[in-house]
Amino acid sequence: MNTKGNWKSAFTRRLLTPLLAIAMVATFGAYEIYKPAAATAAEAAPAGAPLPEDSVSALLSLDKAMETLAAHVTPAVVNVTVAARSKQVSMPDEMPEFFKHFFGDQQMPIQRGPQIEHGLGSGIIIAPNGFIVTNNHVIKDATDIRVTLNDRRVLPAKLIGADPLTDLAVIKVDASGLPSLPWGESTVLRPGQTVLAFGNPYGFRFTVTRGIVSAINRANPYSDDPHKPGQFIQTDAAINPGNSGGPLVDARGEVVGINTFLISPSGSFSGMGFAIPEQIAKHTVETLIKDGKVRHAYMGVGITDVTPDNARFFHLSDTNGAVITEVQPDAPGARAGLKVGDVITEVNGQKVNDAGSLQVLIGEQGPGAKVNLQILRDGKPMSLPVTVEELNAKTETGGSNSGEEHGKARWGLGLSNMTPDLRDQLQAPGNVHGVVVTEVEPGSPADNAGLSRGAVIQEVNRHPVQSVADAKRELSSIPKGQDVMLLIWSNGGSTFAVLHSNGPGSDNGNS
Repeated sequence: MNTKGNWKSAFTRRLLTPLLAIAMVATFGAYEIYKPAAATAAEAAPAGAPLPEDSVSALLSLDKAMETLAAHVTPAVVNVTVAARSKQVSMPDEMPEFFKHFFGDQQMPIQRGPQIEHGLGSGIIIAPNGFIVTNNHVIKDATDIRVTLNDRRVLPAKLIGADPLTDLAVIKVDASGLPSLPWGESTVLRPGQTVLAFGNPYGFRFTVTRGIVSAINRANPYSDDPHKPGQFIQTDAAINPGNSGGPLVDARGEVVGINTFLISPSGSFSGMGFAIPEQIAKHTVETLIKDGKVRHAYMGVGITDVTPDNARFFHLSDTNGAVITEVQPDAPGARAGLKVGDVITEVNGQKVNDAGSLQVLIGEQGPGAKVNLQILRDGKPMSLPVTVEELNAKTETGGSNSGEEHGKARWGLGLSNMTPDLRDQLQAPGNVHGVVVTEVEPGSPADNAGLSRGAVIQEVNRHPVQSVADAKRELSSIPKGQDVMLLIWSNGGSTFAVLHSNGPGSDNGNS
């Protein structure tokens, strides 16, 4: 941005405005002096009539309904401001690639030494005695939290509990008789349904925007931790910086989601806002109020969706369920006998539609709970009990073997055996075995499937590969004209990818 040029332009406009006004006054004065006398009798014609109410009654009724809804919700929405002490870190000049999807290409400031930072967000009063829901990223590292109510009172708030994994937090103000909002049901939302987003975008307090549910069950976009649940509600109701923590409500004024992020090349709203669904938020909030923290359960397996591309490789007739892409050693899933390629279709009798719904169902369990899984193994139904444990942040690293490059052949892949150096560079856990993709030919089946350098091929058509020779043998055995499915480890998680002329990649997660 040319700040100097803008300043000059602004200064020029300020300078020219009174001069133009004087000139205009002089001109109009001259006109009054010299205009013909007959012109003084001219009068404005009557304005056109408005449309009759009965012709726009539907629009007027909709406006009235929206006004009633906004008036009901707004008193329970709060402005959250925080002061936080930053850590003594040196930030990179370049913004991490993931955040460019949200905030564009602007440079990140270099920050040196501890300092006080000020943040702004939104919140929802969910109980008359002062319990308020907001995002964890709004209050993270806060040394002081202040809440501005709709009646303009500013109250100090204390942190009750926060959960970084779901990006939710509960704070409380010392007050009673406050207006509050009830929870709705996010599981019944459908694309096209009207929703309203409330909050304080850019500090403009108590703003409401209207839109629709654009999509449901959006996957977790956070590549830093595949355990973070997805199932986000996507909406075109405008969400901007400062809306974080505000409510997304349905036509009944019930909270169906917590506004949390947007995807935009510019950093401001571009039609894609996302909210944490009530199905996740309500359970997390209730646990935070009760215990002050959330203990997440896990099975120790990597999961991905069943897709039309990969369903036939698992002998499936539809795309329901979640496919296991990784079984961590000495984890609950491994001890229960789960295997890579198993398709989980039910948890305690509840249907699993995809990987995201499995994460939510397991996340609702407490550590130590016993869950009954219905699975399909090579198309055959089985029942397996699994005792879930508390999620542990520990990861494994390890070493391996020799390095040797080979040609791309018809799949467009260059491959190398895993070496200790490659494993270190890729930060691949010790339980990940296979061959490393060293080259992807543009326009090839591998490129179309989304493979990239550094991915580790662990299986070819459900057969484990330990070396380039194994991979070449399996890939060359695929008849011409047929697709091939690979189990790929990349960016900290495993997923299945089908290679064919137009084969897309697929999302992955953990549970």
